[in-house]
Amino acid sequence: MEITPLHDGWTLRAAGGEVPDDVAHAKVPATVPGSVHTDLLAASLIPDPYLGENETALAWMHRADWRYETTFPARPAADGEHVELAFDGLDTVATVTLNGTEVGRTENMHRAFRFDVTGLIQEHNSLTVHFRSALARAGEIERQVGTRPHSYPHPFNAIRKMACSFGWDWGPDLQTAGIWKPVRLERWHTARLDRVRPLVTVGPDGTGRVEVVADVAADTGGQVSVRATLSAPDGTTVAGETSGVDGASAVVRLEVADPELWWPHGYGDQPRYRLGVALTDGAATLDRWERRIGFRDVVVRTEADDVGTSFVVEVNGTPVLVKGANWIPDDHLLTRVTPERLARRLDQAVGANLNLLRVWGGGIYETDDFYDACDERGVLVWQDFLLACAAYAEDEPLAAELEAEARENVVRLMSHPSLVIWNGGNENLWGYMEWGWQEQLDGATWGWRYYSEVFPRAVRELDPTRAYVQGSPTSPGFAPWELAPNHPDHGLVHEWRVWNQIDYRHYRDAAPRFVAEFGFQGPATWATLTRALDAADLHKESPAFLLHQKAPGGNGKLDRGMAPHLPTPADFADWHWATQLNQAHAVRYALDHYRAHWPHTAGAIVWQLNDCWPVTSWAAVDGDERPKPLWYAMRAAFAPRVLTVHERDGGTVLAVGNDTDEPWAGTVSLSRQGFDGTVLATAEQPVEVGARSVGLVEVPAALAEAADTSREVLVATLDDVRVVHPFAENKDLALDPASVTATATAAPGGYEVTVTATSLALDVTVLADRLAPDAVADRALDTLLAGESLTVHVTTAAELDPLALTVSPVLRTSNGLHAVVRV
Repeated sequence: MEITPLHDGWTLRAAGGEVPDDVAHAKVPATVPGSVHTDLLAASLIPDPYLGENETALAWMHRADWRYETTFPARPAADGEHVELAFDGLDTVATVTLNGTEVGRTENMHRAFRFDVTGLIQEHNSLTVHFRSALARAGEIERQVGTRPHSYPHPFNAIRKMACSFGWDWGPDLQTAGIWKPVRLERWHTARLDRVRPLVTVGPDGTGRVEVVADVAADTGGQVSVRATLSAPDGTTVAGETSGVDGASAVVRLEVADPELWWPHGYGDQPRYRLGVALTDGAATLDRWERRIGFRDVVVRTEADDVGTSFVVEVNGTPVLVKGANWIPDDHLLTRVTPERLARRLDQAVGANLNLLRVWGGGIYETDDFYDACDERGVLVWQDFLLACAAYAEDEPLAAELEAEARENVVRLMSHPSLVIWNGGNENLWGYMEWGWQEQLDGATWGWRYYSEVFPRAVRELDPTRAYVQGSPTSPGFAPWELAPNHPDHGLVHEWRVWNQIDYRHYRDAAPRFVAEFGFQGPATWATLTRALDAADLHKESPAFLLHQKAPGGNGKLDRGMAPHLPTPADFADWHWATQLNQAHAVRYALDHYRAHWPHTAGAIVWQLNDCWPVTSWAAVDGDERPKPLWYAMRAAFAPRVLTVHERDGGTVLAVGNDTDEPWAGTVSLSRQGFDGTVLATAEQPVEVGARSVGLVEVPAALAEAADTSREVLVATLDDVRVVHPFAENKDLALDPASVTATATAAPGGYEVTVTATSLALDVTVLADRLAPDAVADRALDTLLAGESLTVHVTTAAELDPLALTVSPVLRTSNGLHAVVRV
């Protein structure tokens, strides 16, 4: 196999639509892989769509057509040689022309395409890729197959393009186009590897097995063979076998006695083996394929019990408390997401104690860099098939594209040990039953065949080592008309009444079996916000600010969601802090509840980890990669060991959560004390909680009931873990607004900020990015009792005024939102 990348010498120009004159008459250098937006940005022909109101100013691009062109030298095909033009990804409606001859058309961003150009290749070659407006083509398909319900204005469900490219309630409406993945010329003779499927299992006897199924494209019935070799994590070769090609495929089986097992983060290590596959013709090697694999056994248990239907992920026989977050594309302009950026994001996921990311169905099948990063860190991947919040026609041209896309990506991703679940789609079963779709559909197809037949068949036939679930939310084992898809006692639940309709205290109304999606909004960090908006737009009613708040009625929901819990903010700076704080409080409140019900509630996946641009959203990490207060709240809630306070059966209990492999035994110290540190009542309780389990400790009435709910807290401590539980909402507490003093000094890599409390101080946080864009604090949302101190380490390359780190609006507490000291 001879491979020649074709990434050089490309140009871009407009080819149709109502395009501004300066763009219409320009031919600019094009970066491949890349997109029209990134190329026009590089040529200074469009403004940054992430800033101000520029997104709206670029709406003309939705209906524009584009032409990419390049030339390249090559040699004509030799006798018996095959020459193919391979595109790993085209976004989206493309016509490919080589030397004046059309070689193919594509309408699916999520597939790779290969065109035989053996008879066309010559010494000097001209290659053109013409992109039509995806919106225009989606409209044509919608008229052809009939309108289907969808959640946003554009018919994103009529074309196989990243759904959120058309806008979402956290993302911009940019509708990208371009050659978004690598393109190359491939030459081969005799045979090449068409696809390789490594089926990795661990048997009941502990033996690791790899069944390599290699499909071969060949031009003769020659005696080609496939050899597979396996190397251990230390590089030692531990297995190797060869098999002849029978027809168009070969099967090679390898075994490893007692392999090193791959585990999720927090449950063990992540050793990976190197699997190499070679296609040979005698002594000649025709083609090669290589991946890193991991030995682990994964089962998703959906079993009926006396409550309903469980949903438990087991890895290597161990039930895993899923601590998850949903994942969206990390930049709307996808080709700007580098392996280094993905590594930073996965480090933030692990830093927040996450062990699972759900790749959401309105985005993309991520690049292998993403799954490699998850493999390396032990972050489990739940992968949606890419259907979201819409009904999907089961007619052509969509049906064949969806099946081909599903089968291709199941094979592409199956080498990754992190991938554990395939999910039919996001909220489509729920939408069909409860969003009024049936009346609109009037009997038309809506996607059920994909979820019940096409996708499970693809997983079963191609990669039966993975679990498949028909959708999220869903009641496993039931069609949506047989049992409500979002039933809290059965399988997967999405909780969106909170945020949209009711207060976050209602998270504790139910104990679902598994929460696959829930969340609460908050604005981006200050540095991100002020990069995206001018100073005049820093108020919540400015058109630019509202353009970066995509949720319908989002600001009103932020205010209504905050009102029962926090004092009314005095100005925009306070509002920014308070809404970020309320986001963190809401999600922490839910996570504490869900975790306390383990193993009945077997996991929680927060919406969402990341953002794709600067926006007010549900993310824990904003579009400029900065952690919001929510990230610190998730880190605390998902810590290996936690203490949380709950009302159960008319009493107060302390939940002792132990997500480690060792029992947690000791004596819990309990006290009820005033904000000034006065101890009003104490108790001690012995406790022993087994590995990977939760224990409940009853709190004596003398500590569980306050004499003055506005001035007292319950404090519980076990070893170095503590919880401080107020008896009333923050807004009703008699908190001293000036409850802390602080000093700051320069330290290696940045600064140290030492904070001391003169009385109870809640949510102690240093918003260091307000002083320097690169500044980040190592901790946030801390509680200090009267007389206690802590040190916050701020990392930055900037020279800061130490005094600025010790006062508002950089040093913050929720106390500071109280305008006066209550007496």
